[in-house]
Amino acid sequence: MAELPADAALLDVRESDEWVAGHAPGATHLPMSELTGRMDELPDGDPLYVICRSGGRSARVVAYLSAQGFPAVNVEGGMQAWARQGREVVADGGAQPQIV
Repeated sequence: MAELPADAALLDVRESDEWVAGHAPGATHLPMSELTGRMDELPDGDPLYVICRSGGRSARVVAYLSAQGFPAVNVEGGMQAWARQGREVVADGGAQPQIV
């Protein structure tokens, strides 16, 4: 994850409860379960960096997006690795951010 550019377009594909608990600032939230019906909401990014909790769901989303012609990169280790590296995590409603 060290190679993730500071200005990367980041797509968080976790479910809403995970997002509310803690997410990367500036990320766009689009749950994997809603992706196919909301493709028009994908953030602009070349490539688009896709993140989930640990990297499994995001890897599946990257495979799907790549097959559709979107340049996408899986963020290895997901939000767990993001937080371990000391990167900023924010939560909705002013709660203490956590990765669930």
